[in-house]
Amino acid sequence: MKNLITIVVVAFLFGCQEKPKKITDSKDYDSYLMTNNNPSRDALQKDLEFWQARFNNDSTHLLEMSRLSGIHAGLFGSTGAISELKISEELIKKSHDVSARNKDSYLRSLAHNYVSQHRFKEAQILLDSAYTYPDNHKETEMMLFDVAMELGEYDRADTLLGKIKDPKDFNYLIRLAKWSDHNGNLDAAIKYMEQAKQIAEERDNKGLKLWIYSNIGDFFGHAGRIRDSYNSYLKTLAIEPDNHYVKKQLAWMTYSSEKNTAEANRILDSIMVNHKAPDYFLLKGQMAEFDGDTSEADKEYNNFIKATENPNYGGMYNTYLIELYANRDSQKALKLAEKEITNRATPETYQLLGYAQLKAGEKEAALKTIEEHVAGKTSEPKALFHAALIYKANGMDDKVKPLKEELMGAFYELGPLKAIEIENL
Repeated sequence: MKNLITIVVVAFLFGCQEKPKKITDSKDYDSYLMTNNNPSRDALQKDLEFWQARFNNDSTHLLEMSRLSGIHAGLFGSTGAISELKISEELIKKSHDVSARNKDSYLRSLAHNYVSQHRFKEAQILLDSAYTYPDNHKETEMMLFDVAMELGEYDRADTLLGKIKDPKDFNYLIRLAKWSDHNGNLDAAIKYMEQAKQIAEERDNKGLKLWIYSNIGDFFGHAGRIRDSYNSYLKTLAIEPDNHYVKKQLAWMTYSSEKNTAEANRILDSIMVNHKAPDYFLLKGQMAEFDGDTSEADKEYNNFIKATENPNYGGMYNTYLIELYANRDSQKALKLAEKEITNRATPETYQLLGYAQLKAGEKEAALKTIEEHVAGKTSEPKALFHAALIYKANGMDDKVKPLKEELMGAFYELGPLKAIEIENL
């Protein structure tokens, strides 16, 4: 997060006392909330029937296995069923084992699958292996950059970014945007995303436009440009009416920006008919808590915890669980945070460890964690928020004040519950 301009801060401050500004309009997106409107899933199901029939006739054919692995990965994206991602994983492994050529391609596909499962270290091993093959180095370098960022290996990420440098390439620009955002330069990140958007639109490439419209919508939200974010999400839905990710972002917008939990829940309910993912329960719990309905909040939080107990999820929801457990079972949060550090030691995971330590009554250890692994290494609002809480607990008000001022511009991103806590810092 970049230091935001004063007008955004002032708008948020007044927004806490006055009626929130209305940006969304249900007329713009109601048609996309129809529960039988699932063109992406329906197309994938058709493809699945065709390729599964061919695969059943000869289960050694690479073409069939490759197509099926992609279809099952797509069904995971469309339905949220983690079992689909695991099926895709097994098919890719089998394809790699029986193939005589293009081994690097299967290694990248499996690495992509592992990234979706948050198995970043394993993905990196696969990509390093793929890099030993003579072909397609740039594709591997791009994925290695993505994984290095997830693992907090920023020096390696910087080197890899230099290797793929091409200011006219969509894939380079979106990674340069990610790098700029990591370094706290949100304005530059949006500039590079805008350049990538221009390329996607000039090519009229549906896949690229879908990606850029949804992701630049997120960046606009981080910058407090809520209307631009909203319009970008609507562009995504115009291309893909059943895009569950963007619908969830609209739910967040109606909740965080407009404090309209009833509408946000209506949007979520429509998504949850066809897309199953634990984090919907978490958002519902947050909204119930904001509304003061503690019994409903507890019910939804317990639904989230129960859903994540599916072993197929592995560590995909660890970061959410750490924060939730910190306020319910601090020792459990602490153990999970320490485990997550072994998976990927980034400033973002260390700040969760610090928060868990604070909630477990270890305020001095929390301060050490923040000072050694977080301060000056990330500008993510949640990290700054937890750092501020830890500084306050340790009586370091001089460090709390500047963080509070910066966090005043992140109310939308952090949500109404944390906004209240920020005001009380």
